[in-house]
Amino acid sequence: MIDANEVADRVAHVRSVISDAGGTAVSLVAVTKSFGIDALRAASSAGCDAVGENYAQELLEKITVGLPSIDVHFIGALQSNKVRLLSEHIALWQSVDRDSVVDELGRRAPGASILIQVDTTQEPSKGGVPPDQLDALRVRAESRGLNVKGLMTIGPTDGTQDECEKSFGMLRHLVNEQGLSVCSMGMSADYPIAVACGSTMVRVGSGLFGDRVRVSP
Repeated sequence: MIDANEVADRVAHVRSVISDAGGTAVSLVAVTKSFGIDALRAASSAGCDAVGENYAQELLEKITVGLPSIDVHFIGALQSNKVRLLSEHIALWQSVDRDSVVDELGRRAPGASILIQVDTTQEPSKGGVPPDQLDALRVRAESRGLNVKGLMTIGPTDGTQDECEKSFGMLRHLVNEQGLSVCSMGMSADYPIAVACGSTMVRVGSGLFGDRVRVSP
């Protein structure tokens, strides 16, 4: 069971850390995957800017229960066949990284706001378009009527500060080069480094809700 007061305290702590790292106007996305609907309600009550969900089926289950009044971002690996089911509920698609997803979003969610996920670590377990293919994917997305708001990356697993700074610095450079506004990088373990590198949006889960234990919505 999620303690809403504890979540509110943790949200305040995260915002304080963001400020100490030099962040201004940094959006806080509460990652609620594997938590029940009470986590989304607590995030909304605590003033988070959005919640982030990774799994289409889990999100669909939460939708049937009833979502609180807060923007929902999809931040996980996206299957094209799930776009139609989710499209009306998603404020921002953060993990767009291939042609098939771009094409399906263009068909099922014209005008949708997206972030293009960029591979800045070359770790096999992580998604993202290679930096040298970013231009082509952006052109394709915009030609399909999608609103490319910015870029997203996942930093190195158990990375050193230098490794994190290299990954986040690469994304910040690409955001600047592309003339975009949203730079989504940084999670519970590394968001202070990401903010110091210029993140405008962090995605924090365990730092707000504790260890994940899959529960029903």
